[in-house]
Formats: sequence, structure tokens, C-alpha cells
Amino acid sequence: MKRVAIIVTHLLGTGHLSRSITLARALADAGLEPQLISGGMPVRHLDLSRIGFVQLPPVRSNGTSFTSLLDSDGNPASSDLMQARIDALVATLREDEPDALITELFPFGRRVLREEFLTALAATRSTKRPPLILSSVRDILAPPSSEKKAIQTESWLSEFYDGVLVHSDPGVAELDASWPVTPQIAELLRYTGFITPAPPVPSPVDTHGAGEIVVSAGGGAVGRKLFETAIAAARMSRHRWRLLVGGADADAVCTRLNSLAEGGSAIAEPVRADYRAMLTRCAAAVGQCGYNTAIDWLQAGVPGVFVPFAEAGEVEQTLRASLLRDRYGYGMIAEEELTAENLAAAADKAVLQGRFKANSLNFDGAAETGRILIEMLDKRE
Repeated sequence: MKRVAIIVTHLLGTGHLSRSITLARALADAGLEPQLISGGMPVRHLDLSRIGFVQLPPVRSNGTSFTSLLDSDGNPASSDLMQARIDALVATLREDEPDALITELFPFGRRVLREEFLTALAATRSTKRPPLILSSVRDILAPPSSEKKAIQTESWLSEFYDGVLVHSDPGVAELDASWPVTPQIAELLRYTGFITPAPPVPSPVDTHGAGEIVVSAGGGAVGRKLFETAIAAARMSRHRWRLLVGGADADAVCTRLNSLAEGGSAIAEPVRADYRAMLTRCAAAVGQCGYNTAIDWLQAGVPGVFVPFAEAGEVEQTLRASLLRDRYGYGMIAEEELTAENLAAAADKAVLQGRFKANSLNFDGAAETGRILIEMLDKRE
């Protein structure tokens, strides 16, 4: 059985890890043996069954600063910690000897971790039978801040990589919408379609979320302003609003938000495993515009309002929200324009718009990735 190692480090939210878990399960379904190597903080609500999993000494970003890393205690990540991560990563790869190695986001992002990625790539390339090496990226990337970074990325791709898996439907977003794709990079690209779990099976007895406005902000600690604004917007709405709060302090945040709600207009609770099922029966959704959120909404055909995360110069979510607004009519409110009045009005408009079916889109990206890997591995035999 061919072994596939996936290296992923989520630094703020949990989207990167969640997507990698979905991918790993699909690889197992395809007859491959996946091992997920995670360098982010442990996450309690994600299901890791059926896949190999290795936890490196974890780090996270210092708020929205992705160039400053903290350890699990909230202290600046030391050089000893970073070296321990490298040692554990290399040891894992040498022990497992994968036939294919996937680096999630790198070299297009996670440059703060470039030493460990490059050490791992060099170590595997020097083995008797080097693995197939692929980069795994979502539909929209953070554009390079300088030409130098774009050139360096292309150099690393040329030195180490056999391909780039783009988890997008090119009918919605091609990579050149956010990254300068040169002819050399274009030759490496393999579009897989969107990565998302199978559609949830409707339950005839579970009605949580039915007819409500469901508000989420991913699995991390960002989006507090959105939740507080949603509580105020709920007072102006004919629908009940349900806020799903992520982060280690979710219980405390929910207690505070519920104290602000009036007359049952809103309820706040920690993120739920049945969030995607709720999307199939709610009146509309409100949230940021991370990859997983956007694809979940499209798959469910739920109308909604995006409030894209845009702190610290981030533009990825704004680009994605703009594309989906233009194509599917989603509402979009910039963070600096977020008020209770604007959010309530946009949510009401989304409810009136009603549901739709994005039948033409490819949501089979995880399985397609498995097919691509098997094809490429077979060609090496």
C-alpha cells in the first residue's frame, strides 16, 4: 500500500487542518495509507479516525501576526521548540518513508515555517527512493507581497516539487486570480475541484437551525466583532439567530453573548459537529469567507452574507467573497462597514433570495486528489 504524508500547520483557525483531514480520509478510501503530520494546536472537535496522525510540538500565531509564533502556553516560540519540531518531522518522515509527500500551503505560504519545510523536503529528496512531492493549496491564496517572494516560491517549486494540487473548481476561481502564475508554475498545476466532506444526510427529527439565521466564524478565535454585531442585528430580525462560537474560550464567550440577547432573539453556543447539516435547513447563513465556510455554503445552496476577515492586510477572504457575490448573489459586508443595521438588512435580503443549487460545481476534490496521486505514483513505477 502506498504511503502518503501530509504536513499541515494551522496557525489561527482550524480550516487548514480540517481540510487536510478530509483529504486524508479520501486518500484512505482510494486505497492509500495517509499520515497527517500536524504542527498546529490540538483541536478537540475534529474526528481523526481512520488516518494516521502525528502531533508535532505545537505553535500558533500571535493573533493575526503570522510572522510571530507562540507556543502552547502563549509564550514566544523558542529556537529549541522550533528545532524540536524539525527533528520530530524529519524523524517521522524517515521512519514512515512515504511514497508521496504533500505540503499544505507551502511554498505559497507558511514562510515563517520555511526552515522546517525545506529541511523536510531536502531530507526526503536525499533518500534512495525520494517521494513524489506535491503542494496542496486552496482556491485563493494571499498574493505575494513582493516580486522577490514570488520568485523564491517558483524557485522552491522548481527544486523540490512534482506538482501543485489546486483545490478549486476553475469555473469559479483559477489560481491566477490571486497568484502570478508563470508558464513554469502552470505546468505543475492540477485542479482537483473543491475539497469538502460528503453532503450531510438530512435528519427527520433534528430541527436545530431550521428557519434560523446561523452565524459562524470558523473554529478559531477571530470574529468576535461579528458575533457581537449579530446579537444586536437579531433584535431587528423576524428570525432567531444562532451563533456558533469557536476557540478555547467558547464557553465563556457564549455566556457573555447570551446575556446580551433579548427575548430569545438569539442563542450562542460552541461550534457543533452538525453545523453543515444546519446549513441545509436554516433560512440563511452569516459568516466570514474562509475556504471551508464558502464551500459548505455552496454545497448546501444556502443564501447568506459574508463578512470577510481582513485584518493585518489579509485579502484572501475578500477576494473569495467578491467572486461568490458576483456569481451567486451572496451578500458581502466589509469589516469596517459592519453594523447591526447593515447586517440585519443583508440577512433579510438573503432570506428573500432563497436557496439555489450549484450543480455545475465539482465538490469531489478530495477523491479526485486520490485519483491524481495514484496516477502519478503509477507513472513512477
